[in-house]
Parts: sequence; structure tokens; C-alpha cells
Amino acid sequence: MTDLDRIDLKILRLLQDDGRLTNLKLAESVGLSATAVLARTQRLQRDGYITGYEARLDPHKLGRGMLVFVEVLLDRTTPNVFEAFKAAVQVRDEILECHMVAGGFDYLLKTRMADMAAYRDFAGSVLWQLPGVRETRTYAVMEEVKHSSRLPV
Repeated sequence: MTDLDRIDLKILRLLQDDGRLTNLKLAESVGLSATAVLARTQRLQRDGYITGYEARLDPHKLGRGMLVFVEVLLDRTTPNVFEAFKAAVQVRDEILECHMVAGGFDYLLKTRMADMAAYRDFAGSVLWQLPGVRETRTYAVMEEVKHSSRLPV
């Protein structure tokens, strides 16, 4: 992060607040010309600081109100089992996030379902059928206290 100056950081903060901010509004906010801000924004994208833009959707309105985390323990921790598991997870839209972790299990999954019945169907038809799965532990979220994808910049 050493090649970012205070204006770059301000651009990143502003775009995290509102990814739909126009280039002109962004330029006004940081005190540069629209051309200069466009060049900086393009550089931030090219250098991988900005990885994309997306709309945040309300999962409750879309029938995916139940948030579930799942610990997954694999039967073997070999490269081919890891690769097969990762490939299978990539194609499942119900799995929002998958993280390999250190500790008492191998992966932590984040999923969203309509309700517990939908999760039960998912567990039986998808989750327990993933390559290498030996054991799972499910944590249904009762209350989402904080949700953010914002990084402190």
C-alpha cells in the first residue's frame, strides 16, 4: 500500500461508500479534475486495488433470509482432495464464501437459504455430496449483528 497517496485513499473510501459515484462527483470530492481522477481510478483498478463493483441485495426480499455457516472437515488432506473440493464449491451458487482455515476443521462455508427446510435439502443433496467431506458442523445465524465488506483505508 506504499504507492497510494492521500488522494488515492480518499478515492477508495468514497467508492466504498458509493460505487455508483460519478467521475465528476468523485473529482469534486477530492479536488482534482475529472481527467486526473479517471486516470487514478483506472490505475487503482489496473493495479488490483479496486476489484469490481456490485449492488448489495437484500437477501430477505429475495427468499434467502437464513444465513448459515458450515465447518467442513475433509476425510483426507491431500492436494487432490483439496482441489476436488474447491472445484465443486465454485459451481454452487448457494455457497457464498468458502475459506480454507487453520484449526480443527478444513473449510468454513457461508451460505444463504430460504429456511431450515431448504438448508436440510441443501445439506443432503449438495453439502454432504461434496468431494472428500467427512464431517460438517452447522451454525444457523439467529441475528446478524454486523455485516460489512468495507476495508479500513
